[in-house]
Amino acid sequence: MGIELDTTAVARLRDRVTGTVYLRGEEGLAAEIACFNPAIRHDPEIVVALASDDDVVEAVSFARAAGLPVRVQATGHGAEAPIVGGMILSTRSLDGLSIDADSRLAHIGAGVRWAPVIVAAAEHGLAPITGSSTSVGAVGYTLGGGIGPLARTYGYTSDWVRGFRVVTADGRIVTADRDTNSDLFWALRGGKGGLAVVTEMTLELVALRSLYGGSVFFEGGAIEPALRAWIDWSADLPDEATTSIALLTFPDVDGPPPPLRGRTVLSVRFAYPGVSIEGERLFAPIRAAAPVYLDFVAEMPTTAVASIHNDPEEGGPAWIRGFMLDTFDQDAGDVLLELAGPGSGSPFLSVELRQLGGATARDTADGTAVGGRDGGYTLALLAADPSTFAEAAPARALAVADALRDRISAITNVNFAGDLADRAAFEGAWPDPVQERLAATRSQWDPDRVFAFGPS
Repeated sequence: MGIELDTTAVARLRDRVTGTVYLRGEEGLAAEIACFNPAIRHDPEIVVALASDDDVVEAVSFARAAGLPVRVQATGHGAEAPIVGGMILSTRSLDGLSIDADSRLAHIGAGVRWAPVIVAAAEHGLAPITGSSTSVGAVGYTLGGGIGPLARTYGYTSDWVRGFRVVTADGRIVTADRDTNSDLFWALRGGKGGLAVVTEMTLELVALRSLYGGSVFFEGGAIEPALRAWIDWSADLPDEATTSIALLTFPDVDGPPPPLRGRTVLSVRFAYPGVSIEGERLFAPIRAAAPVYLDFVAEMPTTAVASIHNDPEEGGPAWIRGFMLDTFDQDAGDVLLELAGPGSGSPFLSVELRQLGGATARDTADGTAVGGRDGGYTLALLAADPSTFAEAAPARALAVADALRDRISAITNVNFAGDLADRAAFEGAWPDPVQERLAATRSQWDPDRVFAFGPS
């Protein structure tokens, strides 16, 4: 049973906002809050598709009066579990974007995806520090920290935030930056949620027009030697370069590119934002490790950064588990090959390992709430066949976690932690001192817990 909403109050809300208000069961609601993963379907009492900061103020005021918990969604990429009941604020129409080339700042609305930011910045010879997928919402991704293809060189995306405009739980529109509401600014860079509704983010850009990067693919008997070589090679990689791998098992169906259909391959990704000849030299040991099946590593404009990971632009059913590892060596490589390699019967479409370190391990001078800076790697397991979601995928993920248990980091960055309604996942997203400071900041800015976040 849901909460019965006051029809007069709903009518008043509709009159006061310039966006659209949807009640449960009304046409348009499902499309407005559709998730990238269609296996997750939200069922709130009410949705407000926001068109302005003032709409947020009105919506939050309504929710407080009605006793509704408030959650925020932009593109739906970060949805880990269904939202049942309460209010969802959809920020996807808050799509303002401007670039100040002189100050190297981008002003990014809460509904903007990375792709238009990258294109707009490139016109000025600038680039944002983005995630691997350019269809992800820039703000939601950054609130958790943000680990992208250039992470070892430039750090977490949140390290480059210079300010936020937010609506607070008591309906005020305020700025949070280094000099104004600095405690809230600290928390929003890595604290993810339960603080305020971000309507705009100001992000510093880097001077970058091109980089040397992309991915190479190995198949069959070349997978193991390539993986072994990557483990040793990446251990000595300079901080200026970022790399990751993915073991990919594609079904023999329409959808995947023809050269990959029905194949298990190892993708080695690389990004070096320096002189191409040096990038080529650094990457040469991987090309020499085993026969290369497909090679897409070359100099590229920053507008092609999404091609490094080749994350899908269209959503599909997915079951995901993620955590961080302190170390990854040849013994860990044995585990990956045994449980997810060719012939293992792995239920996973993708097993991805991202090397961290470098700039990701260094906090900003004024400090952020980002969790996971001590991690050495992220490991993400993704199944795409719904028939595996109930048993096969969880069982194999448990086997992987058990085999790597001595390497699993105590803290996993919140963007990789999974469903934060699970207390263990929530408490493992930040070190204790950060967790305590975040709790105090949330209590200060949202004492009545208007913005639902974490375990109840």
